[in-house]
Amino acid sequence: MHLGAMVDLGVPLEYLQSELSRLSLGNEYDLVVQRDKKMGISGTKATVNIDQAAEPGHRHLPRIEKMIEAAGFNESIEDTAKKIFRVLAEAEAHVHGIGVNEVHFHEVGATDSIVDIVAAAIAIDYLKPNKIYCGPVELGSGMVKCAHGLMPVPAPATAEILKGVPTTRGRVSSEATTPTGAAILKTIVDEFSTPTSFVANTVAYGLGQKDFEIPNLLRASIGDNAVGINDFESEQNIEIEVNLDDMSPEAYEPLMAQLFRVGAKDVFLTPISMKKSRPGTKLSVLVDPELQNAILNILFSESTTLGARIHKVHKHMLKREQRKLITSFGELSVKIVTLPDGTTRWKSEHDHIARIAQESDVPYLRVKETIDAEIKSIIDNG
Repeated sequence: MHLGAMVDLGVPLEYLQSELSRLSLGNEYDLVVQRDKKMGISGTKATVNIDQAAEPGHRHLPRIEKMIEAAGFNESIEDTAKKIFRVLAEAEAHVHGIGVNEVHFHEVGATDSIVDIVAAAIAIDYLKPNKIYCGPVELGSGMVKCAHGLMPVPAPATAEILKGVPTTRGRVSSEATTPTGAAILKTIVDEFSTPTSFVANTVAYGLGQKDFEIPNLLRASIGDNAVGINDFESEQNIEIEVNLDDMSPEAYEPLMAQLFRVGAKDVFLTPISMKKSRPGTKLSVLVDPELQNAILNILFSESTTLGARIHKVHKHMLKREQRKLITSFGELSVKIVTLPDGTTRWKSEHDHIARIAQESDVPYLRVKETIDAEIKSIIDNG
């Protein structure tokens, strides 16, 4: 489906076939690409037909990597293809409890998966998108037949690969995302979210082999972010919240300090009214998802809370840089941000000014006024 969508987006089939021929797979496969429809929606259907007699059997990761390296692809294609295979190998190794190089790929090492993965790398290199977004990944439901027997959807390798990725389930009564498809997405996607503002210039469809209750297709679009969106940096965080009404305010400072020490990006307090009109405080922690358990351990052991709420947060930030500027008080760190209209604004670092004021025995406000005037002069004069 991904291969079909890439051709539908405009990647020339002749170019794909020419690049794939570098793999020296001989007559192991035949790539058939044709126009077709799913529930009235037309798109491109790509099928990799395998010659079972010519296929040499399952390949392990080192052999596949050597095959890709020997093909003479450009650095981008080789790097992307190898990354996708390594994502697959690491997932299989984790599921089976073996080393990465010991993984016997089964379907993943078969010729059709090699073609799918390398073709994905070729297509992305050809299109050269600045950023790739993907909405929640549908996994399906029911059972799927794997090399080890019947398994519940998602297959174990798919579930392992898509840890930390937004997914949906149950829209179709079959497997909707394979380990190969999951590995391609996990490797090439920059951000698993739907852009809030996007101007699509091309819309394409890659058609699947199966027929589901809904159209079995992958939709891909090429376009531009709306004005201003490119001026933001984005990241996925989680926000952990607890309500506190029976803890001494003196305990907040050491708690917040400990949360920052383990990696919290922000910690803040909000006064709230709780049940029975009791005054309370909501403590909120913004943090990377992988630090969730560390933060929860601190909240449960160093505060009086009995429970916590966790929300996914998609954060947009102005582009920023830290610069070191020389002032009459010495070197100072300055944060400079770029606004959507291209102008900038800056802010001197409070901690640095406070330290200078203390060390020089000069009032804080006088130090800040002097330093800010010097910084403005330096920035205005380039």
